[in-house]
Amino acid sequence: MSLTALYDAHLTVAGHPITWREIVGNAFGFASAVGGLRRRVWAWSVGIVGNVLLFTVFVAATFDAQAQQPLFGQAGRQVFFIITSVYGWHRWRAQQRLHGGGDAPAIDPRWATARERLRYLVAGLVGVVVCQWAFALVGAGWPAPRWYYWCDAWIFVGSILATYAMARGWNDFWLMWLAVDAVGVPLLWHSGYYPSAVLYVFYGALCVAGFVTWWRATRATSPTGDPLESQEVAA
Repeated sequence: MSLTALYDAHLTVAGHPITWREIVGNAFGFASAVGGLRRRVWAWSVGIVGNVLLFTVFVAATFDAQAQQPLFGQAGRQVFFIITSVYGWHRWRAQQRLHGGGDAPAIDPRWATARERLRYLVAGLVGVVVCQWAFALVGAGWPAPRWYYWCDAWIFVGSILATYAMARGWNDFWLMWLAVDAVGVPLLWHSGYYPSAVLYVFYGALCVAGFVTWWRATRATSPTGDPLESQEVAA
């Protein structure tokens, strides 16, 4: 099979073509979320594979006039996912070494401090305002209501913040993902990305389970907190 045929391989469900790249990419994404819930380092590398596949799905409309509606934020966030995932993979590996290695959870989760929470809230607000303007500018030739760009901007910015918060080991990241899903599921369905929309519903349920799991782990861990965090503060 040629690379072109492999790239274009798809299923047709109810008259709607769905690429295998979207299906497999989301499967890797879901596996990564499960790894994140279990606080395993491999979650980051698995997630990167899914990010690469989903980038090709969402960016396709830039080159193919017959493709689904373009989601600039959905495509762009895959790039930032990869960058943030490299950081998260490095940080969780460092924490795992401090915990003695093995197959134990890589991190001790905690809540973000008041100062950290204020910083990410301000960054999120500024990021959404800037990104909706940038996405509308890039997609100026494609008619869409303004709310569309605001939604896409929140998905983009919220996803980056959630991934960074996961790398830091903050319980807050599960709540960020729920907020992203609340906007992302309707927008993906509206745009015709049905497998991604359906999977994000399951992501929402996984986020609830993950939040409860991390919250319980937070209560069970020592009040001394994150050893790597202490080293970073001391530095």
